[in-house]
Formats: sequence, structure tokens, C-alpha cells
Amino acid sequence: MTGLNLKWSLSELEKFIEQTVMRNNSSSGPGYVSITHTSSTAASDLEVTKQAQVVEKILDRVVPNWRTDIRLQKTNRWTRHREAAIRAREELLRQEEIREHLGDNAPDLSASDLHSWIWDGASSLWRSGHFREAVEGSIRKLNAETQNKLGRRDLSEGDLFTQAFSENAATTGSPRLLRMKRDSSKTFKSVQRGGRAFAEGVFAGIRNPLAHEVDQEMPEQQALEYLAALSVLARWVDDATLEVAS
Repeated sequence: MTGLNLKWSLSELEKFIEQTVMRNNSSSGPGYVSITHTSSTAASDLEVTKQAQVVEKILDRVVPNWRTDIRLQKTNRWTRHREAAIRAREELLRQEEIREHLGDNAPDLSASDLHSWIWDGASSLWRSGHFREAVEGSIRKLNAETQNKLGRRDLSEGDLFTQAFSENAATTGSPRLLRMKRDSSKTFKSVQRGGRAFAEGVFAGIRNPLAHEVDQEMPEQQALEYLAALSVLARWVDDATLEVAS
């Protein structure tokens, strides 16, 4: 998995798994009868809580749907975390073996590795399984960040990007986003036109249909592909040079 430190992640997961081993606290001995049976985790709840803060970040990368796919047992509040940690550990330890034996050793695409604007806008809804709303959230984030870079709140979505990637020179109140240094070449015109066309496709083909499908959930794979498209546009905006009227 891109950007993930395997050794560190396994160490943090193993620590959490050891901390959440359940121990019987019931007293026993000659002449003693225990009326109640209590148990607790091997580490204090405070220590487990502190470790969970780190482990949750790993689980979100390795077992992204763990909050919804794994049932929380009534025995204690860490059962879901513990099962997810065990699954994540095995996934990381055996990922190469699994790919070798199941075939399709294609590269992974992780939503959390997409441009930060896109994942920031989508992450909380994505983790709860609201994929359509997660895509909408990422579009809103992309739109806001583009407005911020251009200093324009009077335009949004398609119109915002059409003007931003215009080939014409910036004018007062209408700055541009240049994907390469301005010159008279066909390449410059092509990349600017590509920015406009791609943005138009994103808003016409992704954003607009979502507005009319509020009661329909989206398959996870489709949502991931949409986020990938949005990430491309976000990176173009983020990497572009801002041109203002002189």
C-alpha cells in the first residue's frame, strides 16, 4: 500500500492486539466462592484509548469499512477495534501471498492516497458507507479550494473552472490558472483547453447527476473511480500557477 510503513504499522497493530486481550478478574481460592465474574483488557482503558487513536488511522487504510462491516460485541467496547486490528495484521502480513495465489497483481488505488482536498471532503462520509454523499463532499471541497486560490466567490463549479483555465490573459477580477508557462505554443493552448474540458466533464457527468439521485446509493467502486477523477482535477488546480492582471 502506497505510503504505508509496513514494519511500523504491524508493530502498532500488534501492540493494540496485546493490550486488548481479555483477562478474568474474578477472585478464587480455597474457601472462596466468586459470585460475580468480571474481566478487563490487559492494558488499562486509558492506554488502550491512546493506542486506538493511532490504530484507527491504520485500520482506515487497510480495512476501510471496518466501522460498518464488523459488529461490535457487547462484552466490551474494543471488540470491533480488536477484530479489525487482527484482520489488518493478517492483510499486511499476507498481502503478497494473497496476490500471488489469487492473481491480478494490479496496483491498489487507495482513496486516502488521492489529493488531500478530495479525501478531506469525502473521508468522514466514506467511512460510514455513504459513498454518494462522500463524492458530493469532495466536489464541494474542490470547488471551495479553487475559489480560495482564485479569490473568487462570485463563480462556482463549471463557470469557475471555465474562466480559471481560459487561454486569455488574466484581467482585473478574473485571474487564471496556468498549467504551464504562458507562451504562444499549441501545447499551452492544449493543456488549458484540456483543463476546461475535463472540469466540464466532471461537473456535467458527475456533479449534475448526483443532484438528481439523492435517494440512490452509489457502489463503492464507482465512487472510488469518481474520486480518482476529481483528484486529477484537484491536482491540476493545486499545481497551477496563479496569473493575475498586472
